[in-house]
Amino acid sequence: MSRVAVLKGGRSLERQVSLRSGARVEDALDRLGHDPVGIDVGADLVDRLRESRPDVAFVALHGRDGEDGTVQELLDTLAIPYTGSRVSACIRAADKVLAKHAMRDREVPTPEFFAFSETAFNELGAAQALPAIQERLGFPIVVKPASQGSALGIKFARTSASVPAALLAAFSYDRKVLLERHVDGRDLAVSIIADGASPRALPIVEAVPVQDEFYDFEARYEFGRTKFSCPAQLPEATAREAIRIALSVFELLGLAGFARVDLMFDDKRDELYALEADVVPGLTDTSLLPQAADAAGIGFDELVQRILDAAV
Repeated sequence: MSRVAVLKGGRSLERQVSLRSGARVEDALDRLGHDPVGIDVGADLVDRLRESRPDVAFVALHGRDGEDGTVQELLDTLAIPYTGSRVSACIRAADKVLAKHAMRDREVPTPEFFAFSETAFNELGAAQALPAIQERLGFPIVVKPASQGSALGIKFARTSASVPAALLAAFSYDRKVLLERHVDGRDLAVSIIADGASPRALPIVEAVPVQDEFYDFEARYEFGRTKFSCPAQLPEATAREAIRIALSVFELLGLAGFARVDLMFDDKRDELYALEADVVPGLTDTSLLPQAADAAGIGFDELVQRILDAAV
């Protein structure tokens, strides 16, 4: 039996999702015979960790602090083993711009993009480059903050007139934004877990929003907003290629333990594109990693144990 600090909640916009993930993990750890200690991450985190003296920390903290290397750095300082990726990998994956540059440099297919900081727009005249960007990317353009998860802050700019409002919305979440070519196709997710010394890709999940335009925050976490297909109904060669791309992103960013790589499949052109990697995937009832694990014959309790084993 291990004493496991389950880190959840926190101050990010994904707080409520994280609380749900953490509670579900705590229940599983209890059933597995461990001693879970739930910690809603805040200013007293170090004191609570020192007080509880856990053998390991299970990071179920989504978004800011949980996925950008912040809490991982702190756990390293306190010499507490933890689940998931190490600090540098978290930093690379959490910054979508940094991750996409790494993909492009390694020739991993990812939609064409441009990225600018708030300073570039306010002080360097980047707004004057928007017509050239729009010509390169075409419409609609996906505008997203550089370091938010769960589709938070993402907007579709369908015309030149709608670009400024989309940028303003993205800048309300982050000081750096990404403008990305829209891929009209199918939302795919490849979840990856540690399997001994090697990463193992689980069956591909396709998310199909029922009424919404795309797989946004509400569609991800509200029952009935999205239908899921797992394994996704794909040509065998396409499924193999999606898994190959996902594993290459996992290796490229230096991820570990468990993660999820999101892709788009343009089925008209038969082209796959990697979008981003999530180093702390959701573990709620509607999250994709547990669905993929279940399709592989891995129940939720076993999934939690495997993630924990990879940490220690």
